[in-house]
Amino acid sequence: MTRSLRTFIAAEMSAEVRGRARQLISRLQATEAKITWVKPDAMHLTFKFLGEIDLVDIPAVCQAVTGAVAEIPPFEIEVRGAGAFPTVVRPRTIWLGVGQGEAELIELQAAIERALAGLGFRQELRRFRPHLTLGRVRGGRDLQQLGQLVAEQADFVGGVSSVNEVVVFSSELEAAGPLHEPLAVAPLNG
Repeated sequence: MTRSLRTFIAAEMSAEVRGRARQLISRLQATEAKITWVKPDAMHLTFKFLGEIDLVDIPAVCQAVTGAVAEIPPFEIEVRGAGAFPTVVRPRTIWLGVGQGEAELIELQAAIERALAGLGFRQELRRFRPHLTLGRVRGGRDLQQLGQLVAEQADFVGGVSSVNEVVVFSSELEAAGPLHEPLAVAPLNG
């Protein structure tokens, strides 16, 4: 029997960013919308979700990611501005965006995409939009109010986080929420 792991690649966020995100979530919980909020300790900026990966392929994935980011220099990002996908009028995913460091994140994600494409992973066709997911809307009432509250936070300052490594995570879905375990840490050494 083949065993697999649900896998993704991400950068972890600073305590400052997670704390400010927690404050914003508290403000947005004022609506009656049903939202599954991301636990602050589990907040990260995802570069690529790989899904279920056969255990025998995990070392190659970790090696590819490590090689892809090795020559990229560490940098800082400023997390700022709340928004929603697809729009604040029809919010399905609530997020914080990135100001400073956005171009560097896009470059980093592209390097990871190229490396994984070499292993046969399908490249994402949509343009990468760096963001920190805060919650996923499941329905409920007051979606218009939720959208308005999110729009009012367009200038929200979420803090600064250093990006000096990328982590390959496994993600196990549990009743209390996903459990993320690092499989490999790939330092930025450029």
